[in-house]
Amino acid sequence: MKKYIIIAAALLALTSCQSLIEEFQPVFTGKYSDPEVDQPVTMTTTHTIAELAAMYTIGSPWVMDQNIVVSGVISTTDQPGNFYKSFYIQDETGGMEIKIGKNGLYNDYPQGTRIYIDCMDLCLGMYGYRSGNNYGNGMIQIGFTDPSGEYETSYLESSLLINTHVFKGELEGTPAAIAVSESELPGKNDTQVTNSNVGKLVTITDLSYGWEDNWGTWNEAFALMYIDSNKDKDASSNRIFISGEDTGITTWAMSEQKMKEYLYTGMWDDVLIGNSNDQTYGTVGDLKGEDGTYSGINKSAYSVSQYFQTPNGTCVQIRTSGYAKFADTEIPADILAGTAKLQVTGILAMYQGKIQVVVNSLDDFAYADGTPIYE
Repeated sequence: MKKYIIIAAALLALTSCQSLIEEFQPVFTGKYSDPEVDQPVTMTTTHTIAELAAMYTIGSPWVMDQNIVVSGVISTTDQPGNFYKSFYIQDETGGMEIKIGKNGLYNDYPQGTRIYIDCMDLCLGMYGYRSGNNYGNGMIQIGFTDPSGEYETSYLESSLLINTHVFKGELEGTPAAIAVSESELPGKNDTQVTNSNVGKLVTITDLSYGWEDNWGTWNEAFALMYIDSNKDKDASSNRIFISGEDTGITTWAMSEQKMKEYLYTGMWDDVLIGNSNDQTYGTVGDLKGEDGTYSGINKSAYSVSQYFQTPNGTCVQIRTSGYAKFADTEIPADILAGTAKLQVTGILAMYQGKIQVVVNSLDDFAYADGTPIYE
């Protein structure tokens, strides 16, 4: 027995010594190789953005089977959170969204970078189209085929897919915003093909808060919320439209916390649940529990469209994500009251024939005379 104890002790001592030897081995004090630096590329383009957009047919997303290369300079940044898994590029003929399925794109694709897109096998589609007399076009964009069929395009999710289609050129600097007059704004049937300002970084000034539509309804803000975000989002029974006059939304958008604050005031209790032509599901107030928490309504961050109009009544929606870092920032009281006018710089987009502007950051808001609102 003693023999085995002695052997075990010897083995333990040997292991301990080996551990000490490993612990006191010299550490590496040299210099690892630097990571490879992206080398800017130069490619020959075959089409302008407008020429490529002209190859799209409404309602028919096209998996491109031709050797097409388009190029443009990135005009957006997702760092403040108002753009999600995509960036816009623009050339002299228009701008277009490129749907990249990654967060933090500002690290790899900084604003102002020249980008080349090899379009072979990618999908050219439109987001935001709705037919009918009172609706119109959305935005033609480049992405991948959506396997769900819900949208005309999806994101380029894999790094291999991205790296074989998206190529970086030189850092040229953020494009200067184009001052757009009311007459230069797109109509409901315009796209990048017919209006070169669509998809570009623009500045629109002399905007007054609120907008009167063709039916005489005064609109100030719009948000679409869901009772249960895990259920059918198209079902009337699952939809809550906060719209019209006196919505109470005085921020550019709503984080989850801000949405709760608004909801718990009870100011939306009379809002009907459902779509505009199907509102037989009660009111928001019906879902208010005794504890006042509305446990039956999904609490989440929500995008908001704040309505503005030009001097001659053209509607301009400023659309902001609920996940933007500045979502809960208050709109100045004098702007809301109509005693001051707004100047906004952002991407000029179309959604169901309506003009939308999406800003990069709070720096894109100013008074009509150019004085910054947020400093």
